[in-house]
Amino acid sequence: MSVTTLQDPEKKVIRRVFKARRRTELGLLIAAAVIITAAYTLMILGNTAKTPSNTVPLLIGMLALGAVAHIANRIFAPSAHPVVLPIAFLLNGIGYVMITRIDLGKASHYAPLQAAWTAVGVAAYVITLAVVRRSRDLDRYRYILLAGSVILLLLPLVEPARFAEVNGARLWVKIGPLGFQPVELAKILLCIFFASYFVEKRELLSIPTARLGNRLVVDPRPLVPIMLAWLFAIGVMSLEHDIGFSAMLFTLFIGMLWVTTGRTGYLVLGVVLFVIGSYLASRYFAQTHIRVETWLDPWKILPRDPGGQLRQAWYSMGSGGIGGSGLGLGTGAFQIPVPQTDFIFAVIGEEMGLLGSTMIVVAFLLMVGAGFRIAQSARSEFAKLTAVGLTMIIGFQAFFIIGGVVRLLPLTGITLPFVSYGGSALVANYVLIALLMRISDEGGASVDAADQSQYEQYRERKRRLLTGG
Repeated sequence: MSVTTLQDPEKKVIRRVFKARRRTELGLLIAAAVIITAAYTLMILGNTAKTPSNTVPLLIGMLALGAVAHIANRIFAPSAHPVVLPIAFLLNGIGYVMITRIDLGKASHYAPLQAAWTAVGVAAYVITLAVVRRSRDLDRYRYILLAGSVILLLLPLVEPARFAEVNGARLWVKIGPLGFQPVELAKILLCIFFASYFVEKRELLSIPTARLGNRLVVDPRPLVPIMLAWLFAIGVMSLEHDIGFSAMLFTLFIGMLWVTTGRTGYLVLGVVLFVIGSYLASRYFAQTHIRVETWLDPWKILPRDPGGQLRQAWYSMGSGGIGGSGLGLGTGAFQIPVPQTDFIFAVIGEEMGLLGSTMIVVAFLLMVGAGFRIAQSARSEFAKLTAVGLTMIIGFQAFFIIGGVVRLLPLTGITLPFVSYGGSALVANYVLIALLMRISDEGGASVDAADQSQYEQYRERKRRLLTGG
């Protein structure tokens, strides 16, 4: 039931519900800012035994960034879900605190850059909400988005190797003094394209129409074009030696295909393809082979000892115990070679312990749950599937990197969303949640299950007044 179809008194009830969502969001943002500032203060005290002089400016800065995003929601997405932005804000802030801790341990300067990228990410969030006013506009330009993703994927291959290659993977593009990873934005564009194509071909992909002997099977021809696009992207990522994005893209494609059709046969096909692809990659790609070898035996000493970083991360997490060694008191921040990207979860595990690590995992679970809730209330099949895909990107990205740190999976080189250092990933993730908020705002224009009780209470009071009951 749309707000525009309700009578005036009923409109007021629904508007109160929507205002309550924004008040909830504001309260959660303030709470997140206070938690982040308190963690920062404790970290500085633990590291220098002095109260930081910039605590108040940090709190003001955090509140300012949160206020900008919150005002954008009030203007452009007034009925969107109230939990997504505060969770992202909290994760971003905790990541900034831990990057600052790493800077103190290694005398590096990543924290100021991360703060600047956070401001850029919030600006990208606002711009995305202002530009994308209807999710169906994305559906109209799916082939333009596909072309854009192809260009972004190919850019690192035309960049000189000395600029594009980092740790064996060609991911970067340099523009003057700035560098960025085009793949971070490409994954969002590909998600939108997959959603648009799958929705259009949904019946052909799910209903058996072709005959194989005496049985009807699903016609594979509608799957050919998108399989080619998917294989092209996987091939490009293989040339760039980016196994993390290849795994993400594979999971995204199979997951969205299964959600679209509900046919378990696609999941079985995905498992078979994954096993074959993993075998070929581990056998014929040196970087993948080393990571698999490290996963199987982290204590095996190879020429460059790639398992050393993983082992040191375990020692750090093990020394943290249940409650942690204390913010600013751990050793992993300077013993782990590159802790601010792949292994920031290990630094959190040491200084905040099992409780802090669990808090991070729960935050991602809440974000994923909110994303699926947004998908349930979406107004169109395209918006629903897009929300599912965007949520899968966040959820599986966190699962891949946390699983790699605790040796549940081989390391993939994917950053922990909103937490790890990285400007490209941070800006792309803020664009991602802005798209989720746009879909949520469209779905929130009707009375959902959580708000139905307030609406029904109003209708019941109205009925009693009219009947004298």
